[in-house]
Order: sequence, then C-alpha cells, then structure tokens
Amino acid sequence: MTMLTMHVQPEAPLEAGSITPDVLRGKSAFEIAQLPAMHGNQRVSLGDFFQIDEQGTEEVVLRGDLSRVKNVGSGMTSGRLTVQGNIGMHLGAGMRGGEIHVFGNAGDWAGAEMAGGRIHIRGDAGHCLGGAYRGSRHGMNRGVILVEGSAGNEVGACMRRGLIAVQKDVGDFAGAFMIAGSIVVFGKLGVRAGAGLLRGTIVTFEKPELLPTYRYACRYQPSFLGLIFQHLSEHGIQVPKYASTGCFHRYSGDFNRIGKGEILVYDQC
Repeated sequence: MTMLTMHVQPEAPLEAGSITPDVLRGKSAFEIAQLPAMHGNQRVSLGDFFQIDEQGTEEVVLRGDLSRVKNVGSGMTSGRLTVQGNIGMHLGAGMRGGEIHVFGNAGDWAGAEMAGGRIHIRGDAGHCLGGAYRGSRHGMNRGVILVEGSAGNEVGACMRRGLIAVQKDVGDFAGAFMIAGSIVVFGKLGVRAGAGLLRGTIVTFEKPELLPTYRYACRYQPSFLGLIFQHLSEHGIQVPKYASTGCFHRYSGDFNRIGKGEILVYDQC
C-alpha cells in the first residue's frame, strides 16, 4: 500500500494528476515525492504537500482534506485508489479501469468522460457527474459510478454507456442529451431530466416534473431492472426491498429528438 497523507493544505487548487496507481506503481516514497504537480500557476512536487509511506502493495490511499486537490485518478487503467476524506474536482476523469473509493464527498466532474472502471462515493458528488466537458459530444462511455449521497446538476450529461446510481437526490438536467446508458436515482430528480435524451434509461422512485416532450407509454415491470438492483446491492447501495417487485410508469422521449429514450417512475403494483 502506498499512503499519501496531506500535511500542508494548498492555498490554491492543487492539480495532482500523477496520483494514480498506474503512475505510482513500482516507485519508492522518494520517487513519488518528486512527482510534479501544479499549485495554482506554480510547479511543485507531491512531497511539498504529502507525507508518503510506501509499503510495496498496489493500493493507493489518500488521507486528509483533499477538497482542493484536482485530477486524482484521472486516466487510470487499473488498481485501487482509496480516498479517506473529501476530494476535489475531476476525480477519475477519463479513467478506463480500476476502482476508486471515496469515504467523503467528491467535487464536480467526477468520472467525467470515463470509459471503464468503477467509482464509489460514500458521500455527495458535485455537478456533472459522469458528464461531458464543455464542447465535447460524449460523456461517460462505460463503467459504473455509485453515489450513496446526493449529486448536483447534469448527472450523466451526454452519457454514452454505463451505469450511474445515486441513492439520494440529483439536481437539474440529469441525463441531458444522453445517448445511451442507465441512470438510477432513488431520491428526487431535479427539473428538466432527460432534456434532449436520444436513447437510454432514467429511473426514479419519486414522481418527477417531466418535460412536455415526454409521452406516457405504459405501466409495467422491466425485467432488466432486477439485474441492476442486484448489482447495486452487491456493491453497497441500499436498494429498497420493494424495488424489484414494483411496477414503473414508462414515459418515452425526448420527442424533440427521436423519442427512443425512457424515464421510468416507480409505482406500487
């Protein structure tokens, strides 16, 4: 295990994209301390802010208040990264494999444009979870993001594949311009969910305020949701016992586009 404990709080955002299992693998504590980072517009080393203990295993553990530390785990392809505390923006952005576990809150753009792997956030997530960067056409493209708290606006915006599950509430524009994939929200959906939805599924357990470009289709029991709920339960998400036996109202949309997406709203059978 390689443990990085923050001992100096950055006064400006600290961009630490070198903190990934891929980069740290095989390096000594001294070598890790020399890895570059950006503190505001100043070039620094990780050792300027972190105490580093290297014990020879592949897991990377970060400790402390890391809410100003950005890009941790971005682009990682394998291994396990654990954050014991809050973490800043762009966590796991563009990651293609491995696991990230956060025992705290995560900032904006967590899992943005990721293409594989799993992110599990025990607290809240910020805006644009699994989303696309401004000017990009594609957000998350495979992988799983689990949030045990709430999430902000634009969850899964332009999402192409994969699964996002949020145990509490999400903000506005969830699944906006979504191309495919699944978003499961056990709390409330904000307004304009599924705006511009092309394909894909948004699931909610509380009655949402839907856009007028959605049409009611039917009331049924989707068999595929049972597999999703089982997967979520196996990874620590508290799925209500009634979820697998309940019915869902299906709303098709967005008919501003081709209308092949769906929003499923829970209803007792």
